[in-house]
Parts: sequence; C-alpha cells; structure tokens
Amino acid sequence: MRPRPTRLHELEQAIDAIVESYDEGREIDNLESAALPNKRRVIEALHHLEHVLFMGFYSPRSLQRDNLRDALAEHARAAHALLVEQIERALTYDHWMGRTRDVLRSGAGEDVVLEFFRAVPELRRKLNLDLHAAYDGDPAAQNIEEIVFSYPAIRAITAYRVAHHFCGAGVPMIPRIITEHAHSETGIDIHPSAVIGERFFIDHGTGVVIGETAEIGDGVKLYQGVTLGALSVPDRDRATKRHPTIEDDVTIYSGATILGGDTVIGRGSTVGGNVWLTRSVPPGSRIFGRSRQSDPPGPPE
Repeated sequence: MRPRPTRLHELEQAIDAIVESYDEGREIDNLESAALPNKRRVIEALHHLEHVLFMGFYSPRSLQRDNLRDALAEHARAAHALLVEQIERALTYDHWMGRTRDVLRSGAGEDVVLEFFRAVPELRRKLNLDLHAAYDGDPAAQNIEEIVFSYPAIRAITAYRVAHHFCGAGVPMIPRIITEHAHSETGIDIHPSAVIGERFFIDHGTGVVIGETAEIGDGVKLYQGVTLGALSVPDRDRATKRHPTIEDDVTIYSGATILGGDTVIGRGSTVGGNVWLTRSVPPGSRIFGRSRQSDPPGPPE
C-alpha cells in the first residue's frame, strides 16, 4: 500500500490565513487573553468554596471539631489565592478595555476576597435555610444529606449566593463565570445580579431561568421550566428593571413564564403550570390558565 501523501503545506497555508484573520480589529481578535480571568481557575476556586461551605459533606477524611479548622483552612487558603489573582485580573482587564475609569488599587482583590470570607458564616446560615426549604417542600427528600449530595438546585443556589456576593462587590466577569458553570451542570440559569431572599427552593430545576433584575422574596418555591424573564426593551440601559418581582411565599409551577419589570406576583400567590403572565396580580391570587381566581393559595387543580 502506498503511503498517503502529506499535504502539510496546505495546512500551513490555512494556518497563515487564520493568523491574518486576527488583523481585522474585531472583538474576537483580542490578544489580551493572558490578562483575562482564567475560567478553569475560577471554577477550581468555587470547588474549594463548596468544601468550606459544606465541609462535612465533601471531606474525604474523618472530621471532628479539633481538626475542623485545619481542614477548612486548606480549602479557604487555596480559594483565597485563586480568587485574589482572578479578581485582580478581571478588574484590571475592565480598566484596560475602557469599561471603567477606576484604576486598580493595590490590594483590591485581597480586600474583596477577605470580605467574602467574613460573610461566609451568614452565607452558610442562608444555605441551611435553603436546604430546609428543599426538605420541607419535597416529600421525596429522605434527609438533608441526600439533598446536599444530589439536588441540582442546591448546587445552583450555592453558586448563585457566592456569585451574588462578588457581583455586589463590583467584580466583573467572575460572578457570571460561576453561575454559568452551575447552569451548565444543573440546567438552572440564575443571573448573579438577581436578588433572592431566604428559604428558596427550586424543585427538579431543569430549564429554570431567573433574569438579571428579578427580585424574589422569602419562602418562594419554583418548579422546572419556570422563566422570570424580560419583555423586549429598546436599549441596554442596565438601570432599567426588566424582570418581575416575586413576593414572599409564592409557588410557581412548572412551565410558567412571568415577564416584565413592572410585573409583581403578590405575597402568598400560586401560579399554575404553563401560565403566561405579563401583569401584576394581588396577594393571595391563584392563577391557572388564562383566568385569575381570588381564592386563597392552594395546590393546582
């Protein structure tokens, strides 16, 4: 059998053409990637933070109170080093690209990360309430441990609560990397800028979308396929509230779509499956199909 003739010269010509395409001056021709945050490093830091937040569930070795600090410190120090570097990269890159006039001051990344670690006890309190909301809201849940290990909503909510803190600290890019990583793993898309209260639960979860300016109160329960989205807007004014407000103790069943920044779902309401809403409803409403009922909230009929 004759050896297959090589056509390496054609490959080299194609490579030359690709190199030349980087001279067009487009956004994708940016060669400053070394200064960008490293996505893999950010996700690595998130995994270390998961250990910090749920140490007893992730540790490969036996834990007692007297060795807890050493085990926690191992992951906290690793996350700290990764996040300081990646946050400073993100802040510096934003300045280079003219997206902010703020010049990165010395120690800015360290300040943000240390403030995050100071907030971890409060973050753990909120996550514990989210776990109890999952247990109370899902009769199929056998125990809290099962929820931590196997419920995609907890991974998505944990990532959101971490990312939301960094978003509030003014960190660019990294919060979205964190929540989009969780989205890719769970099918649950929560924008890090959304405001979500305590005791939040998403049952099943696949296909849930929570937009950037959504506001969700305490004790809210969503099912799979729920969208809290925006109506079409004429510009990119980030100050505009484009997504709905969901007040306390609302349940929204699977496939429901609620749109618009002026849309408010009143406290204690129930929104049935596959409902499409672009208007506000008062507290205690029951929304099924195209009609609105004023009965007290209850299970879908």
